[in-house]
Amino acid sequence: MEFKTYSSPHLPVANSVSAMMLRVLLALVPGIICALWIFGWGILFNILLASITALIAEAAILKLRKRPAFTTLLDGSALITAVLLALALPPLTPWWIPVIGSLFAIVIAKQLYGGLGYNPFNPAMAGYVVLLISFPLELTLWSAPGTQLSFADTLALVFTGNLPVGQSLDAITMATPMDSIKTRLGLSETLGEIHSSTLFGNFAGVGWEWINLWFLLGGLWLMQVKVIQWQIPAGMLGSLAAIAFVFYAINPDIYTTPLFQLFSGAAMLGAFFIATDPVSASTTPRGRIYYGIGIGVLTYIIRTWGGYPDGVAFAVLLMNLAAPTIDHYTQPRVFGQGDPK
Repeated sequence: MEFKTYSSPHLPVANSVSAMMLRVLLALVPGIICALWIFGWGILFNILLASITALIAEAAILKLRKRPAFTTLLDGSALITAVLLALALPPLTPWWIPVIGSLFAIVIAKQLYGGLGYNPFNPAMAGYVVLLISFPLELTLWSAPGTQLSFADTLALVFTGNLPVGQSLDAITMATPMDSIKTRLGLSETLGEIHSSTLFGNFAGVGWEWINLWFLLGGLWLMQVKVIQWQIPAGMLGSLAAIAFVFYAINPDIYTTPLFQLFSGAAMLGAFFIATDPVSASTTPRGRIYYGIGIGVLTYIIRTWGGYPDGVAFAVLLMNLAAPTIDHYTQPRVFGQGDPK
């Protein structure tokens, strides 16, 4: 009997860009639901506005470049960029904030360099940093946990700027725990005094503890299904915890605990979903460790002594610059060859 012989490769390809992006979106869902529960409907509006803008912008640029738009949009990369950008934004920002950020992320930070696979910087973080520098006031509009506006009131505030009768913006917004610590430490208060505020929970900010926990679980699932490797999250979170422990041991009155650093702000989102971007991050096994360590150290430095309360975005972009050099010097040895003379 004659059997049909198939040409190589004989192993089926079980992964693709679209399948990988879909898994990343699924891993984000628990954290998104938790953020919606704690901060209200504004999170959903940010995601919708950023996503629609990203898809339209990507399609328009691809048409201008005479590239197939439909198949590229199906890879999900533009959608992931939009969702990550939206999750970094306060829930009560005006509608034009996620639109501008998403436009910059897709048009300038991604497509200007040639599209997926060519961008040297993480597009979502590039868009966020542009917004943070250009519109600092609008990026402080975090709703107080547990005091969310209704769907209709949030819709009116986001699209028209109108608040419910009898309410002021100061009454429904407050500083994030990290921003509060930076401000009040500047007023010579101790962490013991600052933590007496209702902003703080058991070991981090109220609400932020749970959001980061769900992003941690989603990230661990991505590692289990081999979408991301362990080196970057381990390097980032490990170095962030280690340096926080050293300074906390030196003076616990002015330096926060490792747990606070890990479960506040964008630590878990950054470690598992942002820093692990396969295009702008380091790609060698040893390089990924150095890359993650660099992000963790820079995040702590910016958070503690910099001008911004959360330094994840800046740390990622700075290490994006270093990624090609890290990869150059951490290439694994070619099998059968010794060390170069």
